[in-house]
Amino acid sequence: MSKRGVRRAVRTALVGLAAAATAAVTLGAPTAQAAPPGNKDVTAVLFSWNFNSIARECTERLGPAGYGFVQVSPPQEHIQGSAWWTQYQPVSYNISGRLGNEQQFRSMVNTCNNAGVGVIVDAVINHMSAGSGTGTGGTSYSKYNYPGLYSSNDFSSCREDIRGSDYTNDRWRVQNCELVGLADLNTGSAYVQQQIANYMNRLLGWGVAGFRVDAVKHIPAQHMEQIRARVNGGNVFWNQEVIYGAGEAIKPEEYLNAGHVQEFRYAFDLKRMFQNERIANLQNFGESWGYMPSNRSGVFVDNHDTERNGSTLSYKDNATYTLANVFMLAWPYGSPDVHSGYEFSGFDAGPPNNGNVTACYQNGWKCQHAWREISSMVGFRNATRGQAVTNWWSNGNNAIAFGRGTRGYVVINHENSTLNRTFQTSLPAGDYCNVQNNTRVTVNGNGQFTASLGARTALALHVNARNCTNGDTGGSTGGGEDPVTGGASFGVNATTQMGQNIHVAGNISALGGWNTANAPRMSADTYPIWRLELDLPPGTTFQYKYIRKDANGNVTWESGNNRTATVPSSGRVTLNDTWRN
Repeated sequence: MSKRGVRRAVRTALVGLAAAATAAVTLGAPTAQAAPPGNKDVTAVLFSWNFNSIARECTERLGPAGYGFVQVSPPQEHIQGSAWWTQYQPVSYNISGRLGNEQQFRSMVNTCNNAGVGVIVDAVINHMSAGSGTGTGGTSYSKYNYPGLYSSNDFSSCREDIRGSDYTNDRWRVQNCELVGLADLNTGSAYVQQQIANYMNRLLGWGVAGFRVDAVKHIPAQHMEQIRARVNGGNVFWNQEVIYGAGEAIKPEEYLNAGHVQEFRYAFDLKRMFQNERIANLQNFGESWGYMPSNRSGVFVDNHDTERNGSTLSYKDNATYTLANVFMLAWPYGSPDVHSGYEFSGFDAGPPNNGNVTACYQNGWKCQHAWREISSMVGFRNATRGQAVTNWWSNGNNAIAFGRGTRGYVVINHENSTLNRTFQTSLPAGDYCNVQNNTRVTVNGNGQFTASLGARTALALHVNARNCTNGDTGGSTGGGEDPVTGGASFGVNATTQMGQNIHVAGNISALGGWNTANAPRMSADTYPIWRLELDLPPGTTFQYKYIRKDANGNVTWESGNNRTATVPSSGRVTLNDTWRN
């Protein structure tokens, strides 16, 4: 929850489990999961949807579209009120909020799991409420006194608000004082840590897949690691909300040892590129921009805070917003969240009909996760998982195109005029379905196709969507047939400096045809070993060399003769190389 959001929330709010034995922090706990479990990493964030509506959506849309996860808003008992932010002021760890009760929650988790969609819970563990009253489940409470759970000694000793200047000058106050009046839990206390862990462990026991943890900047990183050690023995996935602020004392990178961290700069910069600069500048988007490692980062175009404070794009940006989501789902950085909310004219506006969604696009529900242009890209992302960026093209302004190895290709026309062009891909020849509008595209034997894209539209092809006759967009991982059964697994030991990446150039189109601009980039997930998986027909013989590129596109070739390899009649050729200076 953002600082501004909390301030607005508390200003309005102020107007109006049995304790478990304290346990020692487990030493030597396993490293926290750094990516969502499974092979599908896209999460639909159904903001303020109630549990029954989410259960139906998992079966009818999310599972078939290929979403791996759904994020639910905080299910904890919270203060009463109609505003959206009341859910972020818990009064107990009971499941009895506006969105439903425990039985409805557990039924939703089971239904979504059966549909192949894991449930991510938005967890509020930094604080409790700001005032006194009766919660949504009937619990009577007062600030610093939550019967059967917390009393005054369980809260931080600083009973003052965090000041604006503290964010750059005083990390202690940011992490120990109160976020505009919210009762700040003493997360260094073993007792408090165990109560938080009890809550999370209970949800995991019901089949929950992980958590999005709210307001983590206000919890010291050491405390997050200690809490994590108590949750399922440290084997837990959570996505930590640590809002980046230029010049602030607390950095998002501090929390990487505790698990995934949301990369807010990604969303801020997407807005800047799509609104004020040029999307052609996105060619090296990712770590070279100073972001956290891809395999440890959560990304989004917008969330419930940023769409309200204007720091990112939102549904109000229309086609620009849609194309930014298309890019996010096509680009291999981070694990994406697709925000799906409702129309609002006032900052505090709560969900229509208390979160009951009877149908998308009615009663103000925007359902961005179901927009064809966005939902079809979930299948694209699943089909191209692990594939590097290839065949990059731009017009130097606001039209771009790029491939994902031999498994996908996307074109984004953010110009105000039609784009007509022949595009070079590394796709196998044949017919494909443009999943953006369900039209057929034919790729020739040289990997080329010609297309005309209207202003502010996109095109996306992938190997799991070959047939448009039945409206197949390849949303599920089982759709379509992949004609390629073999390929090459590249691995090279190569050191780099900040902003540099290793690519593979070669004499075949999948390796750019010796054109360094189209040479596929390798993954640094196992640095200093850089890796790349390419699907290639059996029997393919090719030449290749490794190149080093910096953020400005400057190229350094490794020394020596061209390397050669041949794809076997079945399976893959594995290449374990070392950079030649």
